[in-house]
Amino acid sequence: MNRRADPAGQPVAVALRPPAEVMHLSRLASTHLSRLSFSRSLIRTARAGGWKIDRIAFDLDGEGYGHAIYRVDMAGHVVSLVAFSHYLPADQRIDRVIATAWDTSYVLYDGVPDADEIARLNAAVPRQEAGRYTARELILARANRSVRVFSETVDALAAGRQPDQTMIREIGYFLRTSAVYGNGKFGIADRAQVAAIPGLETAFAAEMLAVWLIRAFSADLVEHCAKARAPETAVALDAGLRRDIGIGNSTGLGMAPFLIRHPVLLDAWIRARETALALIRAQPALSDTARAALLKYAALSQQKAGFWVTSDPAQQAAILGLRADLDRLMVMIASAPSPEALFQSASRELGTEAAELTISLLIDAHPALSDDLPPTMAVPEEDAMALPGAMTVAGALDLISARFAWALALDFSDPREHARFWYVSEEKLEPRIGWRGDDEGEALAQPLGVGWEIRQLADRLARLPADQPLWQVARDHPDLRHSLRRVAIAASHPYGELQDNLLGATLRPSDLMRCKLAFLGCEFFDPASDLSVKVRFFHGAPFPDDFSQEAGDGQW
Repeated sequence: MNRRADPAGQPVAVALRPPAEVMHLSRLASTHLSRLSFSRSLIRTARAGGWKIDRIAFDLDGEGYGHAIYRVDMAGHVVSLVAFSHYLPADQRIDRVIATAWDTSYVLYDGVPDADEIARLNAAVPRQEAGRYTARELILARANRSVRVFSETVDALAAGRQPDQTMIREIGYFLRTSAVYGNGKFGIADRAQVAAIPGLETAFAAEMLAVWLIRAFSADLVEHCAKARAPETAVALDAGLRRDIGIGNSTGLGMAPFLIRHPVLLDAWIRARETALALIRAQPALSDTARAALLKYAALSQQKAGFWVTSDPAQQAAILGLRADLDRLMVMIASAPSPEALFQSASRELGTEAAELTISLLIDAHPALSDDLPPTMAVPEEDAMALPGAMTVAGALDLISARFAWALALDFSDPREHARFWYVSEEKLEPRIGWRGDDEGEALAQPLGVGWEIRQLADRLARLPADQPLWQVARDHPDLRHSLRRVAIAASHPYGELQDNLLGATLRPSDLMRCKLAFLGCEFFDPASDLSVKVRFFHGAPFPDDFSQEAGDGQW
């Protein structure tokens, strides 16, 4: 609960919005990045810490093939991004997880690799999953060239002119990542080791550092190729166009289950956002500084919405609605007496896309009320996974009624509500979703349909003695342990559950991706299908050679 003063000076309570209002995919699938997003908080951390970043190796041939090293001195602790660039035949350039070769590959390395280490990394990193790694490797990543914008930009720069601005803005990147791995995958450093490095404690900080440096490499690579082609006429990218370059990301279904599998983290992320919003809504008036920032950021959002394009009909309709609503939002900002008034007007009168953007703009315009929250968004999950064995069946049923009323209301007798199932592919060990009755793998279904799992749990608990402790239930019915833990987690982490049927015929897995990607710091959400999306990181962000010269990260 947060408080603000009403016009008479009396305190007025402003509560966090309830999970029943917030935790629906129809709303979460319209989430926008904000100062709380991990890419944004990384830049602030780097600036505040006085990080020094320099390119210490750039051993590339005229076609841009070779390796480069970017060293980051984080106030004493040094890490390096080692980038490898290789020739890739056109028929091998695919962004799906089944790919086995890429234009570029990367490792965020703890320290600075010597010649022997570079040789070892060069043998492993371009192979990605098939390589062998040590705990010195913090993050593993790969990316392909966006062939059209890469080639046309090299051609333009080599000829002494700038590339087409419309192309740059609509495509928005020279390289597109298809994986950024952390947390011990394939033998690289685990989360505890990375989080012990000062500056990389917060959620996804190491991943965002790697992506930010890959963006720098992508711009350097393009300029290098242009200079190598025509050393007498080539020019560098215009500073403004350079800022318009982000780093692309192509994401498949593998990301979708993350929010389901990590309810404690999801609760921390949403709680931080809701806490920031409540603190802002509690302010008695919209200050001149905040109003000016809101108008500036809304105008920038208008500009970006103008070149946000997609082939997905549902997302395109949302973009068109956002463009229209932004005109109305500008008027609301100019006249709103308080953040609460602006929030309420946007919630009532604007579409979901614009209403959620308004929340992000409010957070961006009130940095003092939000910038201390990112550290709360990286939380240990292990403690919350313990089963409260002393709780009784009656207590568990009460919790289910209180926290999972949405699940009990689902009608699973309707085949459309139980039409899908989640499983893991044997070949790539990646999540997949199938159609019940049509696709193979149903016998290996994963417990990701939380509503269905909780409904089954409630039905079975109702047949047990009310005073039976849960430790006995878990002992006698081990298949219920997973669901019992989710119920226990929900008691103290109310924002940890997506309050929708994740097995229904109308589910769009891409909606799950949108929510996570916004917290990571992505923009220009472009669903290629319900199962894969393309986005951009760090659009408009500073580069390593100029980030320390700015007073704040603004709204990019």
